[in-house]
Amino acid sequence: MNKKKTWSIVGLIVIALIVVIAIWPKDQKNKQVTSKGTTITIGSKNFSESKIIMQIWADALKKDGYKVKTKPNISSSVVYQAIKSGQVDLYPEYTGTIAMTYLKEHIVGKDAKDIATIARKGMQKQNLTTLDYAPGNDAQGIAIRTSVAKKYGIKNISDLQKKADKIRFASQGEFDKREDGIPGLEKVYGKFNFKSHKVYDPSLKYQILAKGEGDLTPASTTEGQLATGKYFALTDNKHFWPAYNLVPLVRNSTLKSNPGIKKILNKIDRKLTTAELRKLNKKVDVDGQSYQKVAQNWINQNY
Repeated sequence: MNKKKTWSIVGLIVIALIVVIAIWPKDQKNKQVTSKGTTITIGSKNFSESKIIMQIWADALKKDGYKVKTKPNISSSVVYQAIKSGQVDLYPEYTGTIAMTYLKEHIVGKDAKDIATIARKGMQKQNLTTLDYAPGNDAQGIAIRTSVAKKYGIKNISDLQKKADKIRFASQGEFDKREDGIPGLEKVYGKFNFKSHKVYDPSLKYQILAKGEGDLTPASTTEGQLATGKYFALTDNKHFWPAYNLVPLVRNSTLKSNPGIKKILNKIDRKLTTAELRKLNKKVDVDGQSYQKVAQNWINQNY
């Protein structure tokens, strides 16, 4: 009898262990916090798009059980040093910025994939990793009033060059001198003989266009105003401007301690097209919503 009782007890223990093992993964499938319980610090640059994406990533990681804190509004001139020094663990960056600004590579004429490869290889030497880049491309561009573009049949920059004498250009001082501004454009497309060419403060450019005091202005291709229908970015049909695809830049040590974040961020970034980034930016820069609220709503709808 004693042997039977002993074996019965052993059997119960084995059954209990099997039940625990079966239940454990189910309970923990959404809890991907490391055993150390480390906090992941996500930074952003000091403009709306960067802050929105930072918050989207943060909300997604929190939803999956990670401990996260955010550090928004880091100066664009400082943020790269911040991640290298460990002040932040990851932040939204752009492939073109990494390749051209940080690595000093010549990327004009290269396609998005090549630029992303240059960025990835260069960051590996800095103990940093670029995850999958988003289809969203926050590149240099030129925005035109939709009504003016329709009136003169202007769809791309070649069209603009041919009909520049009908267009009032609301420029920004540096754009007239930068190699990726007017000087570079004219080498590729030819001379732009604008009807008028005046320089304004960059923060006023859409006000100038809205008042009808200008027709055309330098712009980033994901600006929220481009989602209003009042303006659109002319197609760079000769591919002068290189791609600046949104990409998560992550410290290698952070990725090693939290390998699950790679899948989460890549899943999110696949949905961040240029059109989607414009919509998100519009909600903040045109509609006046907070970037936290915009990010929260996006996560609720998409993740």
